[in-house]
Amino acid sequence: MPSAERKQERRKKTSETEETQSAPSLNEKSEEIKEDLDKILDEIDEILEEDSEEFVENYVQRGGQ
Repeated sequence: MPSAERKQERRKKTSETEETQSAPSLNEKSEEIKEDLDKILDEIDEILEEDSEEFVENYVQRGGQ
């Protein structure tokens, strides 16, 4: 029976080290995703700004509007 306990301890240690090794990579991935989202949002802001300027320039008030 002691050998079974040792195997369980080894499995626990192995899974703990795998978890600690994967944690930094998750942080790196989350940072990359945040940067990508920021870039996309910046592009959207630029497009919306250009479109709104064009809309205001082309807006013609008609009648009682």
